Amino acid sequence: MTKQAVFYHAGCPVCVEAEQNVALALDRARYDLEIVHLGQQKGRIKDAETAGVKSVPALVLDGLPFHINFGAGLDALK
Repeated sequence: MTKQAVFYHAGCPVCVEAEQNVALALDRARYDLEIVHLGQQKGRIKDAETAGVKSVPALVLDGLPFHINFGAGLDALK
């Protein structure tokens, strides 16, 4: 059984690098990865907030948010 992983980003250079070097490095046998571009999917900002995401890029593994560097706060994306 795979666990859920959601990578939230906004398309900025920091986010793209984190996607390539962190999110895509996850073991797909262990994690079902969903990548959410909040700049294009603004309707998902509430999901990110509910998951505890404060800034992007962020990776949520099994419901726990992990913030990677600092690209943009969620308020800037609204």
